[in-house]
Amino acid sequence: MSADKLMTAEEVAEMIGMTSDYVYSLSRRGRIPTITFGRQRRYRREAIEAWLSDLERGSVGADNRNGRAALSTLPARHERG
Repeated sequence: MSADKLMTAEEVAEMIGMTSDYVYSLSRRGRIPTITFGRQRRYRREAIEAWLSDLERGSVGADNRNGRAALSTLPARHERG
């Protein structure tokens, strides 16, 4: 596969050892970098590799907008008096 070719969910699933349904689920929730063409989703290999590196380092949290890894922050706890 050339470096510039966009990957399908099936190719990403094979790359990460998961199912394509799982990849689609991550895509719908904005948890994985994706490019959307109408109803079709495609993935850049470089973006997926960076996303995997972020996961490995623990820097991808619950907040991942537009395929960009972000650290999640927990809301401050309110003490009851």
